[in-house]
Amino acid sequence: MNQPSHCRRLLALAVLAACGTAPPPTPPAELALELPRQWASEAPTAAPPLRQDWWKAFGDAGLDAFMEQALDHNRDLGAAIARLEALAAARTIAGAPLWPEVDAGLNANRSRRLFLGFPFGGGGVPSTTVSTYGLSLNVRWELDVWGRLRAGESAAIADQQVALADFHGARLSLLGQICRGWFAAIEARQQLDLAEATVAAFRATAADVRDRFRRGVRPALDVHLAETNLANAEATIAQRREVLQRTLRHLDVLAGRYPDGRTGTGNAMPAALPLVPAGLPGELLQRRPDLVAAERRVAATGCRIEAARASLYPALSLTGSAGTTSLDLADLTDKDFRVWGLGANLLEPIFRGGALQAEVARRQALRVEALANYGGAVLRAFAEVEDVLTTDERLAERREHLAAAARHATAARDLARQRYQAGLTDFLTVADGQRQAFQAESARIGIERARLENRIDLFLALGGGYGQTADGAGQ
Repeated sequence: MNQPSHCRRLLALAVLAACGTAPPPTPPAELALELPRQWASEAPTAAPPLRQDWWKAFGDAGLDAFMEQALDHNRDLGAAIARLEALAAARTIAGAPLWPEVDAGLNANRSRRLFLGFPFGGGGVPSTTVSTYGLSLNVRWELDVWGRLRAGESAAIADQQVALADFHGARLSLLGQICRGWFAAIEARQQLDLAEATVAAFRATAADVRDRFRRGVRPALDVHLAETNLANAEATIAQRREVLQRTLRHLDVLAGRYPDGRTGTGNAMPAALPLVPAGLPGELLQRRPDLVAAERRVAATGCRIEAARASLYPALSLTGSAGTTSLDLADLTDKDFRVWGLGANLLEPIFRGGALQAEVARRQALRVEALANYGGAVLRAFAEVEDVLTTDERLAERREHLAAAARHATAARDLARQRYQAGLTDFLTVADGQRQAFQAESARIGIERARLENRIDLFLALGGGYGQTADGAGQ
């Protein structure tokens, strides 16, 4: 699969899904949900618009390049496009009954007949052999008087639009997974670097303690404590390497290639978080793929109710045939051997054991279910945005406190080491200071990734620029 053909296939399917007789994607009146004018959580008033390539706001060129490869080769996206193509064919099948059915036929028959009991002279049973040839053109057309066929086609179009929205949702989810995996790998590298630096510091401290023990300055307890810290730090390195390799292999799978864990992600987090993009609650209904898909499901159920109701009325069909028949193959083009026929068929359902009325009731119940699912999806979407906006504020506060904790822990570690070397404190204070400094710096690195993931969650909750071009304009 190459990117140009991938894009052309998706564009063609999107254009096809946008055309047709399905109801427009607007919230049903039965939803009865009053939307607020703005988010309850605080959001900046001056903010950039949502972008379709929202991940570029992180300013990581390596991520941009990897994203292109993943979108080109991800196997799940390829399967989603195949499903779109299958539904495009199903839409054509659903609309085919609106047109006349035309068949052409050519037949040849040869038969032998016996004349038993006839008093013909000669021996044996008299018989005759006859060859007949026919050429025909047959037409059948059901007139869609009550709109049953048109409603079925509209339902198929809505189904295709559901699949298209589901594809955009799968693509948006993939983008989020890639961004999370990318920054998780960067954090894992930084945690590994921190663990290796910690081991180097613990190794130097252990060597210093052993030297003091050999000179009789410090007791054996200090040696055991120093060696314990060193061994724990070395075990942490093994753990950090395992986390890094697992994260890189996950990225490989997302990119559709063998998971050898060799993806290069760099070691630096973005210098600053992207600004919170602008957006209003009502815009989610047209922007988020899952809400668009839920609304299209409601529309499809409405179309199928119309089709079920139309099945209660008579069906009118026209039939016609024309052709030639002859005993000689050469006569098939001779107009003297022409035959034709015309007919009309009116079929009124009288008794079906209540099946037709029950189908209408079933379709109505399915629409109520789809409408309830849509309303629930809308409320959950609003809650996701509110949660992420609130979490963003709390994470910013935690970042400040953890950064301060890391600074103080580093200063306390260095001071404890100096006092230990001067003989003013015991090694327990040094060991505790080293552990706290390592944990505080590790937590500081973790909060940076948490803030990035929360910003990714915000892009996803707002729809990630779904239905927009890179400059924020509508597609």
